Amino acid sequence: MFRAENYLDLENTGHSDLFVSEEPVWTAISRIEHYLDHLLETVRGDSIHGTVSPQAHVGGSVYVAADAIVEPGANIVGPAWIGSGTVVRSGAYIRANVIVGNNCVLGNSSEFKNCLLFDDCEVPHFNYVGDSILGHKAHLGAGVICSNVRLDRRNVQVRDGEGGLIDTGLRKFGAVVGDRTEVGCNTVLSPGSILGRDCILYPVSHWQGVLPEKSIVKHKQDLDIVRRH
Repeated sequence: MFRAENYLDLENTGHSDLFVSEEPVWTAISRIEHYLDHLLETVRGDSIHGTVSPQAHVGGSVYVAADAIVEPGANIVGPAWIGSGTVVRSGAYIRANVIVGNNCVLGNSSEFKNCLLFDDCEVPHFNYVGDSILGHKAHLGAGVICSNVRLDRRNVQVRDGEGGLIDTGLRKFGAVVGDRTEVGCNTVLSPGSILGRDCILYPVSHWQGVLPEKSIVKHKQDLDIVRRH
């Protein structure tokens, strides 16, 4: 039910080896650290091919592919992998075990930790992406938060669609955002959120659970308008 292929086109990432066909999609999150360490070993000593500003901070084991750009004021703390054509904008903070595909945007005041971004993702403004997977052409509006820890610090659970809960075995698990899904500004995705392909979530939503593909999450806001005296 929760196989990666149901949410993500694995041809749109160079890191499909993270996924095991018969396992739930979220198990890839627990493999990012080991996979990335092995990947970086293959390029050790030949890791910066893109343009990295002298005013950016890049520390630890970091690979920056050709045609990638790391702007002044960006902060990358490895291990990290930045794909070709990706732009890491001023003020972005990448901190440990982050794999970014090709032609992505990582924007101002956005923080990334232990996550995988498929090709052509856009995370441009004031976002938090922790212990999460973002699919091909997924887009997070300004201020979207992928909350990754329960308030009681117990393992994150996923709703199975039949009223039951599945223990993921992960204490930290934010969200899986399917290919081409748009998440509106200032939306919060609670731990264990799984969004299908081609979905839209209206701005200032709070989502928890599993969203079927091609769904639109709408909500109404009651506004009280009075005359100014």
